[in-house]
Amino acid sequence: MELGGYSGAMSDDDELDVELEARLEEAEEFEPPEAFVEQANVTDESIYEEFEENWPDAWERAADLLDWDEDYDQVLDDSEAPFYEWFTGGSLNASANCVDRHLDERGDEPAIEWVGELGEERTYTYEELHREVNEFAAVLREQGVEEDDVVTMYMPMIPELPIAMLACARIGAPHAVVFAGFSADALATRMNAADSEHLITCDGYYRRGDALEHLDKAEEGLEQVDQAVDTIVVDRLEDDFDHELGPNQSDYHDLLADQEGAEVEPVERDAEDMLFLMYTSGTTGKPKGVKHTTGGYLAYTAWTSHAVLDIKSEDTYWCSADIGWITGHSYIVYGPLALGTTSVMYEGTPDYPEKDRMWEIVDDHDVTQLYTAPTAIRAFMKWGQEYPDKHDLSSLRLLGTVGEPINPRAWKWYYKHIGNESCPVVDTWWQTETGGMMITTLPAVKNMKPGSAGPPLPGIDARIVDESGNEVDAGRAGYLTVNNPWPGMLRTLYKNDERFISEYWNEYSDPDEDEWIYFPEDGAKIDEDGYITVLGRVDDVINVSGHRLGTMEIESAIVGVSGVAEAAVVGGDHEMKGEAVYTYVITEDGYEGDEDLRQEIIESVEDSIGPIARPEAVVFTHELPKTRSGKIMRRLLEDIANGDDLGNTSTLRNPEVVEEIAEKVQGD
Repeated sequence: MELGGYSGAMSDDDELDVELEARLEEAEEFEPPEAFVEQANVTDESIYEEFEENWPDAWERAADLLDWDEDYDQVLDDSEAPFYEWFTGGSLNASANCVDRHLDERGDEPAIEWVGELGEERTYTYEELHREVNEFAAVLREQGVEEDDVVTMYMPMIPELPIAMLACARIGAPHAVVFAGFSADALATRMNAADSEHLITCDGYYRRGDALEHLDKAEEGLEQVDQAVDTIVVDRLEDDFDHELGPNQSDYHDLLADQEGAEVEPVERDAEDMLFLMYTSGTTGKPKGVKHTTGGYLAYTAWTSHAVLDIKSEDTYWCSADIGWITGHSYIVYGPLALGTTSVMYEGTPDYPEKDRMWEIVDDHDVTQLYTAPTAIRAFMKWGQEYPDKHDLSSLRLLGTVGEPINPRAWKWYYKHIGNESCPVVDTWWQTETGGMMITTLPAVKNMKPGSAGPPLPGIDARIVDESGNEVDAGRAGYLTVNNPWPGMLRTLYKNDERFISEYWNEYSDPDEDEWIYFPEDGAKIDEDGYITVLGRVDDVINVSGHRLGTMEIESAIVGVSGVAEAAVVGGDHEMKGEAVYTYVITEDGYEGDEDLRQEIIESVEDSIGPIARPEAVVFTHELPKTRSGKIMRRLLEDIANGDDLGNTSTLRNPEVVEEIAEKVQGD
């Protein structure tokens, strides 16, 4: 007998493994594991109906997860739409909700378990976190930080970052975290936009065992900042980086020692007071300062952490994102700590010093939930199951993905080899602007469909529409819209209400009818069960011989081909057609980017859209150029198609892939 390259007699166990593998490969839908359902936070399917019938008051269940200084008198004020306000009249403090209120029952329990790049570890109990947050809040006050001053943080994944965030929240000073991998120019742009006069940074950090200087980059950025800035520097590298502090620079730990034992009363903040700014890319090239507020945002992240991630106070939960992105804000800091759980932070990369680093951490810390990116899961697949097999992953109860759609093959690998087919997988769609998860399954309530994020969460009215705003039929591609507000939503763009309306509300909204529809600029499909598959950004249309073709529709046709993991479509200059269709394709593991697959892709596009959409080129690549947050840089792919200068690619997550793709295109 010969099967899958294995020849010889098969044992009963071998036959069972093959049978299970076949069943897993063929399955298109998975029920929640019974053991998970028995202990889950949310198990009643009527929650969807409750939110629909009792909207918006049903959102009180999110607010009830928090402690309020003053009770709110109205759940939603939509009188000045689209400038919606949530839990109006209420007041609270985010730092007190994430730290102080857990002291009686959780004071001696870990709040943050930090694992450094070099293997060092630090644990902060809630009592220890409370002490350092208070001391640093006193430092900020001593440095002249007042309520509503914006404090910028330019830091890697070290514990001082969430401590600084919570200290700012304690004194009512909004924070603006800038991802440590961003350039000096990016730091300066964001500090100027926020009029920020305070910066918290560090001397450096480690990556793959090497010490990387960071302070020099921060100082380069400060040279371009218009206002005077006071800087606090965390000494992360110690003896590996010798530096002297300059004017207006202070050492974090020295300042902390001066405030030893200090206690700062949490400032009572209105529910609609700003908690933080997060700058994200915009269509004009200028970053957008997304404003999130204290009451609605904190309630929403707490509720989604409770309902989707199934977080309990006794858990050890790990989101492997960077706090420099919204995922880290919502699901490393604010959501988990509001629920009083233990949140794991990891400074390093998943394959240093070995490719089993992630699984070693899960094993050592008895992690109960793992929330990571499909990009990482695809890497784990390529490295092989022998790495997770080295470790005991039985502590895991739930798995999650975030950042981009996950293809069914990667989903099933994650479900089987990491979750042992006993952990539900929540595939979550959301954005910086939404504050928290919007589309995903409730893990103890809804079945899972690999490749599909799932239905909208209770209380979220997400629809898939055509260009005219009419809902599309099941199985068709369209544009994702959200038709009612939600507590975690952005309130505006900092100091730019006009751009807030033009960027998010104009496409399908009808202000004359008092109808405001949020358009996140993503394409999606919906099936007969209301499950939504997000297809990616709707960046542009391609004008081929006068025919306007949506890149989203073409990409949808391509990813439907067996063996295709991901695709990006752009327009390239063409002498006869004006523009031609260029497709860049990542294959699934086990598939070759050969001529047969190329023809299948071309035929799928022609069958779905028509011969006019026939790709001019199908370029196979192991990766697509992406930003640090996981967005495909289609502009660069257009430049490659046109043979244009590629410019500076150093801020990409994977700059090396750009030249590789360019060489392939030129070679063809």
